[in-house]
Amino acid sequence: MNNIKEKAFDIFNTAKSYWFTPAKGNYIPYKEVASLSGAGFGVHWTTLLATTIFLDASNFLVGASIGLKPMDLQIMLIVANLVGIPMGIFRAWYYDNHSLKGGKFLPFLRRTALPLAVVSLVFVWLPYENWGYITKAVVVEAMYLLLNVFLCFYNESYTYFQQIITPNAQERANVMSISQVVYSLAPTITNLVIPLVAGLTWGLNNIWTYRVIYPAFTVVGLILNTIFFRKVKERLILPKKKPDPIRIIDAVREVAKNKYYWIVQAAAWVVFLESGYGVVLGWSFVYSHDGQYAASLGLANTIIGNAALWSMLLAPFAIKAMGKRNLLITANSINILVLIVLYFTYKNLIVICVLWYFNTFINTFWNIVQHNISADMRDYHQWKTGVRIDGLFGPLGMIGTVIGFFTGMFYPSIYEKMGLLEDYNVLYDDAMRNSLFEVLIICSAVGALLNLIPFLFYDLTENKHKAYVDVLKIRAMFENYGLGVLEDDELVEAMEIIHMTKELDGKEKQAVDKSALIAAKQMPRGTDEEKQLRAEAIRQAKSEIKAVKERNLAIERNYIVMEDLNKFSGETARIRLAQANRTLALGSVYIYDNEKQELKRAKAMPKSTKQEKEIRSDAINLARMKKEAAALIRKYGEECLKAPDERMKEEIINRETSSFADSLRQRRELRKYMKAESVYMRVTKPCREAANLIAQANNYTHDEELEERYALICEKI
Repeated sequence: MNNIKEKAFDIFNTAKSYWFTPAKGNYIPYKEVASLSGAGFGVHWTTLLATTIFLDASNFLVGASIGLKPMDLQIMLIVANLVGIPMGIFRAWYYDNHSLKGGKFLPFLRRTALPLAVVSLVFVWLPYENWGYITKAVVVEAMYLLLNVFLCFYNESYTYFQQIITPNAQERANVMSISQVVYSLAPTITNLVIPLVAGLTWGLNNIWTYRVIYPAFTVVGLILNTIFFRKVKERLILPKKKPDPIRIIDAVREVAKNKYYWIVQAAAWVVFLESGYGVVLGWSFVYSHDGQYAASLGLANTIIGNAALWSMLLAPFAIKAMGKRNLLITANSINILVLIVLYFTYKNLIVICVLWYFNTFINTFWNIVQHNISADMRDYHQWKTGVRIDGLFGPLGMIGTVIGFFTGMFYPSIYEKMGLLEDYNVLYDDAMRNSLFEVLIICSAVGALLNLIPFLFYDLTENKHKAYVDVLKIRAMFENYGLGVLEDDELVEAMEIIHMTKELDGKEKQAVDKSALIAAKQMPRGTDEEKQLRAEAIRQAKSEIKAVKERNLAIERNYIVMEDLNKFSGETARIRLAQANRTLALGSVYIYDNEKQELKRAKAMPKSTKQEKEIRSDAINLARMKKEAAALIRKYGEECLKAPDERMKEEIINRETSSFADSLRQRRELRKYMKAESVYMRVTKPCREAANLIAQANNYTHDEELEERYALICEKI
């Protein structure tokens, strides 16, 4: 009992110490973690009704309540996805190019919540029961399209925001775990209350449940959304300068080179197959045994939802012990076994609940890990290319949307082939329902196996990611110093990384010697004094082993950091800078010629060694920029070499309009200006890239001044 009290007291003191100021090496104080947890309630309840509306045969609202056929719903979903492609591209571009006050993603969370709630409420209150089938289908499609304008902005913003709350991967896992443990109470409450109240009133397959019960949570969610999203902030490691606009096609070209992106996407393309078994729990309660257990679905969901709590608590430890890749592979392997057992036991409601509990426990690890993997992938991309892209990872993902047009037909075609059309009462037939369940479970097991395979090729370890983040901190320090905006805490953090890197340069990893730990465990423990000595010896031995492991990991990271520190020395750097100076000497208004031959020569360069590959890659990239610039000059004429007058844009934006025609004219002129600005930026890109490289090389020469400033700061401390 005393030990429990001591631990509780220690937890309280820790929380008190770091409530306003984060622990050393971390970025987020406990107060912000609490706010993030409260914000999770707001997210879940604000989107609760909106996410209940989905064009799928398993959806109780549009399927059983409104009465739309499975294949019709799939066709409607394809239409919605087609419309969503240009909207998705716009969102992706806008995320990475907007200048809204308050951050990169937080402004969207604050501004889209209210219209999202209003549209979802209007959706469910339309009088579908008085309309014919075609009218219902058309109205549902139109409202679904409008709903997704706000829902996609809201959900994507929340997903991306979680990925940039801290650049520390382990801290991000810890924070997400803690916040998800707290706000998992939100779905726990709704999973219990809604089916229970629905079972006592209209039922889950009646539209009045969605008109009366769900809106209460929506209102509370809006209030929480407004309160807590004002108390959290984003943290990106970026130089303190306005980034250049990112063109969609340029971002797509760069993202296409990111191997980790394709691994994640390949897994996403087959996840549709794994999801087929998801209807088994709900349909078993609502339709088996003549529906007499339908009211118990809420209780079952509440108990099953508790499984997520334990995996949320264990996730940071599992990630630290196994790594994200190994955790994903292990979880997916277990999921396959669960599905195999489910195939032979799905007729028993109790067994279904037990398996669902275990499956929820396993799958929650994936829900946490996927956000961390996505964040790691973006940090890697920033390290690789020097450009931070978040939203513009989306357009290339439209490939998955197109694939989904075809894969999405898979389960609706199975439903209809096995007799499930607009009348969902056929699911009360045990023979029909059981046959359908067996097919769905088999398909899901195959999908789980296919989903696992891509991650066998994922090798972005936690240690590599830490090295990439260290490099980003060093680059930001040099650039901010060049801009004259370097802060002391940035300097100290980056210089500590540099000192450690230089200290470990050329060092070899040590073998982990566990003999001291083995000897400590064999010490006598007959008396209290011997037990104390033994425990102290074990702690000391474990501490020494941990220190060796951490040093070995630092040595592994060292070559990545040292390579970046030395990137402006050596033959490759000399050639790169010489080429940049030649390009810069030509000037931003140079008209490139022979660019096609230059690209051919670049591709023909040798690539046997690492140095040759780097030189060849630089030459190809430069030739491609010149080729694009030359093509634009030929298309638009030499006028595009002149920078658009910034005052003209300000005049257009601030111009008062007195009629709709004036508004259209203003918009047309602004679009014309933005196009001219985009063309100019692309035409002058070779020169600007060269200038950036030379400036970066110059920034890296200020190491002595930075050392002096760092020493002065340390003296004050």
